[in-house]
Amino acid sequence: MSENSGQWQFWIDRGGTFTDIVGRRSDGELVSHKLLSENPAHYQDAAVQGIRALLNIEPEEAIPHQQIDAIKMGTTVATNALLERKGERTLFVTTKGFADALRIAYQNRPKLFSLHIILPELLYERVIEVEERFDAKGNVLVALNEGIAREEMQSAYDSGIRSIAITLMHAYRYHKHEDRLQEIAEDIGFTQISVSHDVSPLMKLVSRGDTTVVDAYLSPILRRYVDQFASALGLTE
Repeated sequence: MSENSGQWQFWIDRGGTFTDIVGRRSDGELVSHKLLSENPAHYQDAAVQGIRALLNIEPEEAIPHQQIDAIKMGTTVATNALLERKGERTLFVTTKGFADALRIAYQNRPKLFSLHIILPELLYERVIEVEERFDAKGNVLVALNEGIAREEMQSAYDSGIRSIAITLMHAYRYHKHEDRLQEIAEDIGFTQISVSHDVSPLMKLVSRGDTTVVDAYLSPILRRYVDQFASALGLTE
């Protein structure tokens, strides 16, 4: 905890129904506030409104962010987007021959004798298989075909997709090809680029791929919310 006694500190839990806020006043006293997470008729964002309430700031007044030392928040914004399938349109890029790896997954059967198996909905909208392959010892079995990869990634971008998840075989350890695909994605203009060796450097392709796709699918949602929150506090220009 900061020892700056001249400023406020806030701890916020923004849930699906209610938002709870605990504030530490400049004199050290703890105060709390609770309000609905969604109430568009009265405020745009519950966390910002809660801070306004504890600071006793009117809606038309700017929040004096100079009086705030720290804000820490836990939020279900990303969880809700995942449950409601309202994440970012996402492109999944993987090694040729593994387009269905995340769909096949581990073939878990919670209900062993069920004749009607309902598979979970995939988070990515489109998949690209790129010609490339490292073996488990880092030897290049198939060189990366940059031309075709760029062409197909550009096509996905032109269709409106801005988020990309890149997961290649053995890239948890040998990620030269992932690095190059990341550079191509940046050059094309993708705004969210998740590469598996950064997001989740696990040996297993499915686990690594699932985590990378989730990162690509939800990170833009969280970033927009954080930017909106910061803007409301006057922390961005």
